[in-house]
Amino acid sequence: MTDAPTLLILYAGGTVGMVDTSHGLAPGKDFAARLDLALAGLPPARRLALPDFNVIELPDPIDSSAATPRDWQRLAKEITRRNREYAGIVVLHGTDTLAWSASSLAYQLQGIDRPVVVTGAMQPLEAQGSDALNNIEMALRFAILPALQEVTIAFAGKLMRAVRSRKRHTQSPDAFFSPNYPLLGEWVNHDAVFYADRSLTTQQRGAPRFELPDYNALADGGIARLVLWPGISARQVTYWLEDDLVRGALLEVWGGGNLPDDPALLGVLARASGEGKLLAAISQCPQGGIAPGHYAAGRALAETGVLSGDDMTPEAALTKITHLLAQPLSEAQRQQRFLSSLVGER
Repeated sequence: MTDAPTLLILYAGGTVGMVDTSHGLAPGKDFAARLDLALAGLPPARRLALPDFNVIELPDPIDSSAATPRDWQRLAKEITRRNREYAGIVVLHGTDTLAWSASSLAYQLQGIDRPVVVTGAMQPLEAQGSDALNNIEMALRFAILPALQEVTIAFAGKLMRAVRSRKRHTQSPDAFFSPNYPLLGEWVNHDAVFYADRSLTTQQRGAPRFELPDYNALADGGIARLVLWPGISARQVTYWLEDDLVRGALLEVWGGGNLPDDPALLGVLARASGEGKLLAAISQCPQGGIAPGHYAAGRALAETGVLSGDDMTPEAALTKITHLLAQPLSEAQRQQRFLSSLVGER
């Protein structure tokens, strides 16, 4: 160990740490020793360029497809409890819901004054040709930069704002992209190149505070995600929105904010909104935002009380709805905060 600032690696599970079992790949343990062994194989100059770090394995690492809002909350609490001890934090997570967890962390850790870099891999650490070691090396190098003060995703040579990122491919190592915001940094010749002018540090710091509400009440179906399809009926939407457990919903509409001109469907949305349920809409298109009212077919969206999610990702929009509903806010406060950019998500 040296006197250099130390990073924390939180291993939460996922493909990056999986091992072969008789039932296929499953989350593995003893990750710290496995990572040390893998890093020892790097060229000496690259190994020496890495900061010191400690590894903490969360109890019962999971396949990220099993993650729930409780897991987002558990990660945020762990980071909050330990962040003052470290110069930066790297979270190792499964790729399936990585963008969801990272987006939720951004809302819970508002105003954080050090890097939180989330990464994972499409192949296990020990697999032939795995992308794991390169992603971890990149994450460690970015996580030591004091100018990086937000939650990000490092993957396949790209550093992206967490609330602007999505998974786009099931197999390619280049699995994540940032559809509506430029990269925060790039991994060039095994060096971390950071574009500071695109970061929250220079754009939007806001009040430095952590928000760690209890997500338990929303973890079992408290938020609905409704993707429109041709022929969707008011009856089908009613089944979702009239459920007493559902307190909010994200609608994924067509194009720039269009939905069917169906008075019954619009009535269901207006009734749910009038009951205080937090409804928001984004486009099904991965790039570009919505502008309700630009087309006649979209004018009714705003009239029903559905809030515009602008160009937010589904992951950022739904985790934001969850975060706001978990707090003791008035309906007006929730709406105002949803329409505001809290962590650069819109």
